[in-house]
Formats: sequence, structure tokens, C-alpha cells
Amino acid sequence: MAGPNRIYHWRDGSSLRLGSRTAVMGILNITPDSFSDGGKWEETEEAVRHGMEMQQEGVHLIDIGAESTRPGAVPLLPEEEIQRLIPRLRAVRSHVAVPVSVDTYHAATAEEAIREGAHIINDIWGFQYDDGSMASAVGEAGVPVVLMHNQKGHEYTGDIIDCIRQFLDRSVEIALRHKVKEENIILDPGIGFGKTGDQNMEVIRRLGELTALYPYPFLLGASRKKFIGRILDLPVRERAEGTGAVCLWGILRGCGIVRVHDVKAISRMVKMMDVIMEGSHG
Repeated sequence: MAGPNRIYHWRDGSSLRLGSRTAVMGILNITPDSFSDGGKWEETEEAVRHGMEMQQEGVHLIDIGAESTRPGAVPLLPEEEIQRLIPRLRAVRSHVAVPVSVDTYHAATAEEAIREGAHIINDIWGFQYDDGSMASAVGEAGVPVVLMHNQKGHEYTGDIIDCIRQFLDRSVEIALRHKVKEENIILDPGIGFGKTGDQNMEVIRRLGELTALYPYPFLLGASRKKFIGRILDLPVRERAEGTGAVCLWGILRGCGIVRVHDVKAISRMVKMMDVIMEGSHG
């Protein structure tokens, strides 16, 4: 079993079960400049097609991102992000039955996305980008949220796991202060964000230390990351096996959600691992 048991239900009939099985989150980048598949799903029709394809391949939820977070990417203003996101979010939601998460750290974008039926908000700055506006928006809406560790630069003042813990503690404190329910909190160690390749590997090796500290589910997002390519000497679109290995390790260390590009392959690996670990295969 990977992480605590949770069952989320939304008014539109969507649901998500965590704990008794590992949830596979499929990545749907609608950006022109993503490190992995920039421009591929930018048009609304292509975004819908890919969302439907991932659903057929076994995904449990889909994460839509309208701003690239790769190193060196140009940040979007909330107005620009909303303009790019909302038509595609609306179209994808009308064609898929699984819950849809929106990857944003802007409160205005989150509010608009929730109005358009987004089920989950995925904040790469863990409520620490603004003055509490994002936390207030999520708390008021009552939706689940992923709070990820992040920082500028690769310097850590102490043990990296302790530093991540301090950041996540702060994120949880902000969430609870703004009336986000504990059952709606999901944490993410932020693989590939504010970390070198070696630091990513250390965090991955020590994931069990982090997951043991919290009563919340953990999301692991290492899909196709640069450190996997460096280790395997492979280009970005040939990293499914490396991604799968990291995902399976994460499941063994208590992560309940894996965020991936290669849905078909990873879903099969995850399903097999769940059965081995006496998880659900239904």
C-alpha cells in the first residue's frame, strides 16, 4: 500500500481513490516550450485527443499545465495563463471522465480553473509564492491541493531532507491557517526543482524518511527528468524505463501518486507493483 487511504468525490461524479492502489497522474502540457513535449498538445483538439488517449491507457487523473516550469522558461502573467488554460481545460473536462488537476501557482488562475471544474490544484510553490491568496482560494473552494517543495538555486543550509521537511511544514501550516482541510492536502518532494541531479537522487533514495513524517499522501513527479537522461545517457523521450524504476521505488517508499508522461507503460508497471504489494488491481 502506498500512503494513507483517501477517497475523493466531486459533485460532477468524478472520484479518486488513494492508498489501496497507486494513482497514475498523466501529464498534459499545453505549453509551447515544455522540456519534454512542448508544443505537442498546445492546440485544443490535440489536448483533448491526448487526454482521451491517456484515459484509455489507464490514467487515474490528468494534470494540465499552461506554463512551462523548465529551467530558463519565461513565466506567464496570470492573465496569459488563464487565456491559454481555460479553453483547453473546458474541452478536456468535457471529454474525459477522470479528475483533472491544474498545475499553477497563481491564485487568479486557480480560482478561474476551479470555476471551470478543475478537481485539484497542483502548486509547485506549496502556497509560498504569494501572500496567502492561493491558499485562501483553495481553502474556500474545498478542493484537494498538491503542495510541492521548491526553492531558487541548489544551495541547502543543512541536510536536504530536513530542509524539505521545514518547507513542507510551512506549506501545511499555511494551508491549515487558510482552512484547507487536512484530508485535502497532498505533498510532493519536488524532484527536479531547486535540486541538482545528485540532490534529486539523494531525495529519491531517502523518500521513506519524508513519507514517514506526514499523514498525507505523497506525489512523486520524476518523469523524464534530466538526471534520468544523464544516468541512462538517453534523450528525453526515451526515459520511460528510468522513470518507471523511480516510480516503483517511490511506491515502495510510500508515494501514492506518480506523475508521468508515459502513461501506458508506467500504468502497467504500477498495477503490477500494487498486486505484488497486495494492493488493489481493480
